[in-house]
Amino acid sequence: MMDLAFFITAFTTLFVVIDPFGTTPIFVALTQDMDARTRRKTAIRSCLTAVFILIAFAAFGEALLGFVGISMAAFRVAGGALLFLTALDMLFDRRTKRREDRAEEEEHPDPSVFPLAIPLIAGPGSIATIILLAGQHPGVLGIVEACIVMLAVMSVVLIFFLAGGLIGRILGKTGLNVLTRLLGMLLAALSVQFILDGLKAFGFAS
Repeated sequence: MMDLAFFITAFTTLFVVIDPFGTTPIFVALTQDMDARTRRKTAIRSCLTAVFILIAFAAFGEALLGFVGISMAAFRVAGGALLFLTALDMLFDRRTKRREDRAEEEEHPDPSVFPLAIPLIAGPGSIATIILLAGQHPGVLGIVEACIVMLAVMSVVLIFFLAGGLIGRILGKTGLNVLTRLLGMLLAALSVQFILDGLKAFGFAS
C-alpha cells in the first residue's frame, strides 16, 4: 500500500511542476478556433501522449542514468536545482511568457503533441520529477507508485483542459497569477528538499 505522506508530497511536486493553472490558458489559446468536439479530442490526445512519455521515463529513466554513469543521488541534486529554477520562473512570471512565445512560434493545426504534450506537460521539469519519484523506492514498486501519482495529476490536468474556458473566466488573469506564484513558492521548498536528499546520500548533509 502506498504511503500517504509519499503520495501527497509526490502529487504536490508533480502537480506544481506541470502547473495546470499555467498550462490551461495556453491550451485555451491554442484551441480557441476549434469546436467543442475537436477541443475535447485535443485535450485527451495531449494528455495521453504526455502520460506515455512520463511512463517511459519512470520505467527506464533510472536505467538510462545508470548506463551513462549518473547516480540517483547526483540526479536528485541536479533535478532539485532544475526544479528550483522552474520555481523562480513561476515566482517572477517568466515561465508563462516563455510558454506563450513557444506556442506562438509553432502554429500547427493539431497542437496536441507539440507544443501541448511536449514540452508544456512532459517537459524537462516533469521528466526529471518522474525519474526522481520513481527512484524514491527501489524496483518495480517505485515505478508503479510514481506512475499512480502521475496518472492522478494527469487526470486533474485533463479536467482543467476540458473546463479551461470556465476556469479562466472564474479565476481571471489576476487569480491565475496569484496561484502560479503560490505554487512557485511551494515548488522552491520541495526542490530544496530534493537537493538535501541528494546531498544526504553523498554524506554531505545530516
